[in-house]
Amino acid sequence: MSGVRGFLRRRSAENPVGPQEHVDPAPPERDPDEPLRIAAITFCRDEGRMLPLWVTYYGDQFGVENLYVVDDNSEDGSTDNLPCDVLHIPPIRGGRFNSTRMAMVGNLGRSLLQLYDVVLFCDTDEFIVPDPDRHAGLRQYVEARSQEGLNAVGSLGFNVVHNVGDEPPLDLTRPLLGQRQLAKFLPLMCKPAIKWVPAHWSAGTHGVRTPYRVDPDLWMFHMKFADRDHLQEAADHRQRMVEADGRSRDTQWRQGGDTLVDLLERITEGADAARTPAFVPPTGEKLAALVVEDPPGNWRAPKGSQMTLMEKRPLVRIPERFHGIV
Repeated sequence: MSGVRGFLRRRSAENPVGPQEHVDPAPPERDPDEPLRIAAITFCRDEGRMLPLWVTYYGDQFGVENLYVVDDNSEDGSTDNLPCDVLHIPPIRGGRFNSTRMAMVGNLGRSLLQLYDVVLFCDTDEFIVPDPDRHAGLRQYVEARSQEGLNAVGSLGFNVVHNVGDEPPLDLTRPLLGQRQLAKFLPLMCKPAIKWVPAHWSAGTHGVRTPYRVDPDLWMFHMKFADRDHLQEAADHRQRMVEADGRSRDTQWRQGGDTLVDLLERITEGADAARTPAFVPPTGEKLAALVVEDPPGNWRAPKGSQMTLMEKRPLVRIPERFHGIV
């Protein structure tokens, strides 16, 4: 669709880049009787399994007209005929995938905040869910937090896992949570996904250049490890992209499917969901420690190797109140 391209062209013409640092004009004040405007962004390539679920979930929360999909040269048809705005970008040059991706996402989010009150970014396999015991849905959560003068907010981050010995492959026609009962809570994944100010995301969206806190009412479920067969297929595909054009050579993308599936099977061997304690959010100093300032002026989730954390962190059970939401 042409909406994002036209919007970015207008922004470029109105605010040409000069030698001095660009300062965004203040957006007009919102009429208190007008509904809050919330946009959601994702950046993807060949995500035919998860992208439709992402569009459905966030479209139900915010309206599909407020979703923006940045398509990095998908070849599987996954971005064809979506009901939301799609920006097709040219191939990324010189193996500069990570820095280019962050520039695209950061600048798009910054521009959208001239039109929207709040912007959310997450990957296509990440689903941000407020605690259903405290909030009716994600829109209602954002509306409530918008009264508090926040710059950004982070979520509790979980890698949902496929307990291969007890659970069948995912049925994508049914809610995912409930089919999967176990996860690993990773401080690294407690990302500042929602922001109200035009500060750039950083560190692969694990950070942002403004202070924020992790809200124990907000949970993020990452589905990368939620199906063994899909993990194998997706990891092998990404490894081929690393070999073809060098993208994300310094990330987990260089790991092939065999390596990741072996990790999944090892950490779930003998797991029993009935005997695994349900996750209880941290409080006090442990909650505050989920945000660090590193380097000065940049706030982020604690650093760490996702592979190492998946090995060392204990399995936790996803509370039943989340089943059926995603």
